[in-house]
Amino acid sequence: MTKPFVYGMSVEGDNFTDREEETRRLKRNFENGMNVILISPRRMGKTSLVRKVRSQISDPAVRIVMMDIYDCRSEYDFYNRFAATIIKETAGKVEQAIENIQRFLVRLTPKISFSPEPMSEYSVSLGITPQNYSPEEILDLPETIAREKGLRIVVCIDEFQQIGEMPDSLALQKRIRGVWQHHTQVSYCLFGSKKHLMTNLFQSRRMPFYQFGEMNELGPIPTEKWIPFLQERFRSNGQTLPEEYAIEICSFVENHSSYVQQLAWNVMVETDKEVDGGSFRRGCVTLLAQCNNYFIEQTRGLSSYQMNFLRLLCNGVDSNFGNSKVQSAFPLGSKSNISRIKTALVAKELVEEMSDGTVRLCDAVFGRWFRHTFGVL
Repeated sequence: MTKPFVYGMSVEGDNFTDREEETRRLKRNFENGMNVILISPRRMGKTSLVRKVRSQISDPAVRIVMMDIYDCRSEYDFYNRFAATIIKETAGKVEQAIENIQRFLVRLTPKISFSPEPMSEYSVSLGITPQNYSPEEILDLPETIAREKGLRIVVCIDEFQQIGEMPDSLALQKRIRGVWQHHTQVSYCLFGSKKHLMTNLFQSRRMPFYQFGEMNELGPIPTEKWIPFLQERFRSNGQTLPEEYAIEICSFVENHSSYVQQLAWNVMVETDKEVDGGSFRRGCVTLLAQCNNYFIEQTRGLSSYQMNFLRLLCNGVDSNFGNSKVQSAFPLGSKSNISRIKTALVAKELVEEMSDGTVRLCDAVFGRWFRHTFGVL
């Protein structure tokens, strides 16, 4: 059974909408060996976009390798994930993976694990340590394989900002950049959802990955692209979504991709034949209830000053936080304390500082929940 809406995970096929220009550009970059940096908030569609492009690459000599390093906490965690994924994705069948290991990582005794389910995927555990392989040998692995097999490889790494949070991160970044910048048969697509960390990694002149690749910030899909997609999904389910409510769905979540699909599903569940004001409102209430526990956890432990900062943002104040009128309504303390508040909330991914110096909430639905929960007018 086909799901009418998909959220909370990457989407493929008919669940993927718009991004025509981004898809075209990324495909061109992949085919021509250009490094790419993708930045966007969580669940805005980065992974879905990369998977979409991978599905459009028909040249068998071009291999798109995808990995997620969100749970990697150390340098050799990363090397093990990196090498195992490269070995597996350039092989396919388990026999070819073993052959790759014997050919390119001869000093290892790997472990191959299978799921009990028939036709299941297999996993590779390599056990790479400083004693058996140097970082440079592992980082050079895709280039070595590409040259010997006559391939072009695109290595796509999700949650790449984890590199910036590992012990001795700066030395690690220098080591990685020092090897990858010499690759001619391999290109890299590095993407992540923590904007402040990704921006620091790739846009700061003092950082090793400065100008490593083409920077692309993935923004929201425009409402006019969502309207026909949403209406068709309701139509396929025997229901009618008037254009005004398609617009309302997008507006309520500020076009955030995952939230659009989640809210649309909630509204669909509340609708008999045609969406009206009642079914739309019930869908919105359900969305806020679904997010409640997550948002409570995000605000747990915040100081009164930090909560006041969120309150003033919800009241439309986005700058001049030291102004006497602002401070009277929302006490924040000293100028240096305001700076510390912003830094802490940016690190928690609750707010983001814009290029013009203004500050805004990262998550529109969080803002609606906060206003509702804490009685912000």
